[in-house]
Order: sequence, then structure tokens, then C-alpha cells
Amino acid sequence: MTSLVKVSAQVARALAAGLADGRVPLRRRVEILGGFLASGFRLAAGTVVARRLGPRPEQRLVLYDFERCPYSRAVREVLSALDLDAEVRPCPRGGTRFRPQLDGLGVPQLFDPNVGQTLRGSRVIIAHLHERYGVGRRPGFLSVPPVVMGTGLAARLLTAGRGGVARPSRAPQQLLELYSFESSPYCRIARATLSELELPYVLHNVAKGSPKRAAFLQRSGKMQVPYLVDPNTQVALFESAAIEAYLLKTYGG
Repeated sequence: MTSLVKVSAQVARALAAGLADGRVPLRRRVEILGGFLASGFRLAAGTVVARRLGPRPEQRLVLYDFERCPYSRAVREVLSALDLDAEVRPCPRGGTRFRPQLDGLGVPQLFDPNVGQTLRGSRVIIAHLHERYGVGRRPGFLSVPPVVMGTGLAARLLTAGRGGVARPSRAPQQLLELYSFESSPYCRIARATLSELELPYVLHNVAKGSPKRAAFLQRSGKMQVPYLVDPNTQVALFESAAIEAYLLKTYGG
């Protein structure tokens, strides 16, 4: 297993380099710093893949997600740690594309076609993911509701609530693809933009130690996230700022 201390040092160096770059606007530097601190409150959960993994799902999981929701974040952390991909259907406040499918119930909701079940609530979803795709480990203290809420609210404040409110957009014909891992502040910016525009996408988790990293490297040419692939336009690009600008230009209302 990759050392979390070593990984944290690598992330800190990358963050310091980004914050020191005078070409980066102040607003974005603040957003990056806030995302990094938010991950710190959650002990960098979702940065490293678990040492042991269970069976892989034959069919892709479907997650109804609200980017700034503390409980949705806890589920995404486990997806990242268990190296699971998912089709994400963003449900920001005021959203009309996927929120109606929730039938008035909250997020997160996970549909697992491998068992034909829809699971609601982070505790139920996390327990299911560990039991079926992990090694049966019980969810840790970071999944306890008071801890999720407290650390999640802190994260929400630090990231200025990005990803929380729907913006006008045009729906893509084919699902976008995002290579990411949960704790990265740069990936968070890309996910927040996808959420605000209600753009459904396949989330490919490639956290540290992911067995999927070799295939990702072969596809992208370098080990860097976030990486967005849009099959509708044949565009593929790195860098959160470039991804955000592309999404707003291509799909913004």
C-alpha cells in the first residue's frame, strides 16, 4: 500500500507549486487551498486505494450525487478507496435533469444493477460497498453521521459551496468521462463544474495504488488528474481550469 505520509507530501508539494504560480488567478488559488484544507478535515480519505479489494462489479454502479453534500462526499471517498467506477448523475439544488428521479428523497442514492437494488443514505451505501466490493470491513469513524456532517460542513465552507446550485446547460448525448480521485482539490473543481451543469459522467477513480493506473497512463500519456474525455466532441484534456472553461463553453446555457 502506498504510504499515506508519502502521498500527502507529494500532494503538498504539488499544491505549493500551484499556489506559488503567479499566473493562477487569486480566486482559483483560494479555491485550490480551500479544497486541500477540506480534504484535510476528512483525513485525505479517498486518496489511497485499500490494500485488499473484493470482487469487481460486472455492471457499472449508478450514483445520484450532490457534490457539496457531506454524505455524498463520504460515499465518493469509499468509491475512490475501493477503486470503483460509477456513472454519476448530479443532483444540484434547483436541478431538473436528475433530481425528479429521486421521487422527493434525498441523496446520495446508489443503484447497483449487479444486485438489482437501490440503496439510500450514506451509511447503507457504504456498508454495501464494503461488504460486496471490499473485504467486509465495517465503515470507520469517518462514516459516523455526526463526523460526516461536521467535517462535511467545514469542507463546504472551505470550498465556497461549489457544485451546489444548478446552472443552465445543454445535455450531452453521450456520457462524459472523468478520471479523478476524491481528495484532489483540482479534481473537486472539475466535479463541481460537472455538478453545476448537471452533466452526467462516468467517474473513473484512479487513486494512489489503483490497479487501473497503468491503463489510464496508456490512454492519457501521463499520470495526472483530473482528465476529462468527451466522446461527443473527441476532446480530451487535463487541468481543472481548462476543463472548467471547456465545459462552460461547450455545455453552458
